[in-house]
Amino acid sequence: MIDRADNLLRPRELAAQLAAGGRVDQALSELRKLEQQGHREEAAAGFEALARTWAQGSQLLRAIVACKELLRLEPQHTRTQAFIANLYARYPVQPQEGAADQVSAELELLPEREDPVAVPIFSMLCREAFVALLEAVDVRTYASSQPVMREGDPGASMFFMVEGRGDVWRLLEGRGPQEGPALDGAVFGEMALITEGPRLSTVMPSVPSVLLELTRARMAELSRKHPLVERVVQAFCRKRAADNLLRTHPIFSPLRLEQRRALAREFQLQRVAAGTTLLTAGTMGDALYLLLRGRCTPFHMHPDGQETPYPVLREGDVFGEISLLMDKPVTAMVRADVPSVLLRLERSSFERHIFSQPGMRDALLKIGTERLQRTARMLGDR
Repeated sequence: MIDRADNLLRPRELAAQLAAGGRVDQALSELRKLEQQGHREEAAAGFEALARTWAQGSQLLRAIVACKELLRLEPQHTRTQAFIANLYARYPVQPQEGAADQVSAELELLPEREDPVAVPIFSMLCREAFVALLEAVDVRTYASSQPVMREGDPGASMFFMVEGRGDVWRLLEGRGPQEGPALDGAVFGEMALITEGPRLSTVMPSVPSVLLELTRARMAELSRKHPLVERVVQAFCRKRAADNLLRTHPIFSPLRLEQRRALAREFQLQRVAAGTTLLTAGTMGDALYLLLRGRCTPFHMHPDGQETPYPVLREGDVFGEISLLMDKPVTAMVRADVPSVLLRLERSSFERHIFSQPGMRDALLKIGTERLQRTARMLGDR
């Protein structure tokens, strides 16, 4: 009897040692051996112990993976999900319907970079929604050089990097590689939850990796019962997009970090259908736009109704700034060619944050002047 107990204890001890070293997949593999040997209860106890240890050690994503293994063995289990939710969910109960602004404001206080301790899409929820989201995500393992997603492929899910490393590439249309790899705690692919469209990058693991995946279909199902999930995802996507663009786009480089954060809060996420006119020539512009997803075409409308298109606007392009900077009517029409997602900055916010920054004004004026010159050349060639 003692020998049997020792034999059962050794895999659990080894799993605990591996877990302490952060080796997720190997720790779980040791407990799966118990399951394969017919010791399901012992394996379940080991998974629960791992989940609690990781949760108490500020390793939320690892705790969720262990909890998912536990639920695979004990589908009716509830106490471990509740334990993790009590540690990480920001709200004890669902916030009131009018609390969307509060959620967005609190989300702005989270770190600009990914943080495995405060994973926003989980930590900004109430406990009940947290548990529902935990149960909705799936654990995925990838071998080295097995792509998690490919640029240009249809996207229908987002990912959380639990353990591993993924190289991120953007190669289509000469866009070049993105900044830095996807490491532990990274969140990527989130735009696929709020809009259909092709993936904007390729993520290729350079080492064996463990991830959590949330699909658009599961999120939609969750949101019907827990509207807070959709609100948090929307706020997270808007914040991430604004942070990334303000951090990487050259026209915003003169801004200090605190100025970028203040400006990021002013952007609004806007989805438009194909054929939507975003700027109308001859009218005063009321906003600056950053194109996040999709494609838009600026064009000149001639008196006879014919159109002269200008170079297509793609992800990361800025438009609408000329009218705001020069206080003149819009010079070209801009129309969405496909369903698109944009960040919109109102004129009042633009003036408050940009006009007080000489470096920002000069950078935008340069872009505006170049576009006006390009427009004049194209019209002259007609």
